[in-house]
Amino acid sequence: MKKEINIGLLGFGVVGSGVAQILLNHQTDLQHKLGVSVQIKKVMVRNIDKDRDTSLAKDIFTTSLDDILSDDSIDLIVEVMGGTTDAKDAIERSLQAGKGVVTANKDVMAEVGPKLLKIADENGCDLFYEASVGGGIPLIRTLEDGLASDRIHALTGIVNGTTNFMLTKMKEENMSYDAALALATELGFAEADPTADVDGLDAARKMVILASLAFSTEVKLEDVYVRGIREIKDGDVELADRFGYTVKLAGTAKKDENGIEVAVEPVFLPNAHPLASVNNEMNAVYVYGDAVGETMFYGPGAGSLPTATSVTGDIVAACRNLLLGVNGKRKHAPQYERKVKEDAQKYSRYFHRIRVKDEVGVLTHLTSIYSDNGASLATVIQQMDENNETDLIIITHEISRKQHLDILDTLKQTDSVLGLSSYYRVEGE
Repeated sequence: MKKEINIGLLGFGVVGSGVAQILLNHQTDLQHKLGVSVQIKKVMVRNIDKDRDTSLAKDIFTTSLDDILSDDSIDLIVEVMGGTTDAKDAIERSLQAGKGVVTANKDVMAEVGPKLLKIADENGCDLFYEASVGGGIPLIRTLEDGLASDRIHALTGIVNGTTNFMLTKMKEENMSYDAALALATELGFAEADPTADVDGLDAARKMVILASLAFSTEVKLEDVYVRGIREIKDGDVELADRFGYTVKLAGTAKKDENGIEVAVEPVFLPNAHPLASVNNEMNAVYVYGDAVGETMFYGPGAGSLPTATSVTGDIVAACRNLLLGVNGKRKHAPQYERKVKEDAQKYSRYFHRIRVKDEVGVLTHLTSIYSDNGASLATVIQQMDENNETDLIIITHEISRKQHLDILDTLKQTDSVLGLSSYYRVEGE
């Protein structure tokens, strides 16, 4: 019977140091739950001479992955080094060496997760990745275990704290996009290069992971329609509120008999929708199941200790499997063949804000464009802005994304249209 489980920790940055802190401070709790101690045996870092605020002994730090993989006393690898190429190689080599892996790396899991899970299966190892989505929210485990008996048919989530913080400030404090981004950067919510966040790429990777798991099929990053928040125009947030909506960068994933659809884009959420009140850097995911109905999971989406808590939860699960001798027994192969919907099979309502010439007959002509494309209209409002320019506000009934795109193409080529100011999918109704 093992008396302790030894960990090789890859990376000692914000999350890695948080994992070490939890493991060191919670030894009594861990021993009570597992019956053995959990010790960090070695830590791989890039610079071994860097000063670190930790009680870990200096001689356990190394710059060599081989030092860790060749140590037969190390039972489990925890990858929190970040990046993609080196991290992917480290995870793959660890699994091939017969060592289970816990990772927080959303980029790697979104890009090559199915391949790594297959390698884990082939080598009788566990691969846990709870912290790759939602920080401290136990989403992966809930989908994989808690809702395993249910059939999930849709997910809608706010899975990027940076953009949610910015949109909250834009709504509640009437900040511009640039001012909200500057504040997010100042407070540490946004990176120096915010591209992955504001262009929706970070959220898209997370939705790939969630959709693959929820629908038991392989979802690729190329399957996701991605549109970030840079395109939000001045006045859109206020206009949404006027119509009873809140603008959120939402990830959505749906599955029906026609296949799957996954998108990340700014959407209009009804103010009464639970996700509309998820503010600042918080994350939340709304899950629709056949049996359970509608449930929502809410919490901090990032940060050292929230993310480290999810990593440590995976460590506990992996340790239990090791102690029971069932590590690597869970199969991860997708149950269903990958089948992605065409735009003509994706339905929603849409909001269009169109700058038009103030001429007789313009409204009749433009609404005929919608009817010619088979789209019926729920709301049509013509208004003058503060510059005495005319906006036409249109909210459609449910139409396909293809109809939506065809209408936009026609509007752009119409003489009476001065510009398509903005457009949004209307979610949750």
